[in-house]
Amino acid sequence: MRILIADDHTLLRQGLKQILADEFQNVEFGEAGTSQQTIDLLATQRWDVLLLDINMPGRNGLEVLRETRDRYPALAVLVLSSAPEEQLAVRVLKAGAAGYLNKQAAPEELVEAIKKVHSGGRYVGTRLGEKLAAELSRPHPRPQEQLSDREFQVMQQLAGGKSLKEIADDLSLSIKTISTFRGRILEKLKLQNNVELAHFAREHGLMEH
Repeated sequence: MRILIADDHTLLRQGLKQILADEFQNVEFGEAGTSQQTIDLLATQRWDVLLLDINMPGRNGLEVLRETRDRYPALAVLVLSSAPEEQLAVRVLKAGAAGYLNKQAAPEELVEAIKKVHSGGRYVGTRLGEKLAAELSRPHPRPQEQLSDREFQVMQQLAGGKSLKEIADDLSLSIKTISTFRGRILEKLKLQNNVELAHFAREHGLMEH
């Protein structure tokens, strides 16, 4: 099995490698610390499983996930995140991830998740499965679920204190376009300004690094 570990924390990558090397025989690892390194390694080598941190330096993790699913549909992608499960799980699963795992999960759960997605299945833990079932039964979606992936990305950057120009440069879009996104985000979330937006993101566990 060939596993690409994409996470910007070296110690975490080493820990994941140790856990998986102890469990699986004849496993080979690759490591990426940024979104661009992940894209480059996917393009130059064959992988069976991608462990993808959804928040890495560079391109938004959701964009990397969607591009990966489009280019390599046979690749099993297990998303890792430190954000509360109910905030991102539905979004990443809809974007094509084979599974979602919180970074605080036990090593045994990581191993189980790898086995599941590598065999072609989809993985959500018991606790997350219960939460997803509860979410699906909600009569009204959470406000943030109304945001498109791009709006969600811009929301996170605005909440993190970035200016319109910084976000525009980061996403290769015009300031006018980012301003339009900001207006839509505030309207959908029923907020007045960036201060309220930052508070909302912190309260709901939606902040990036």
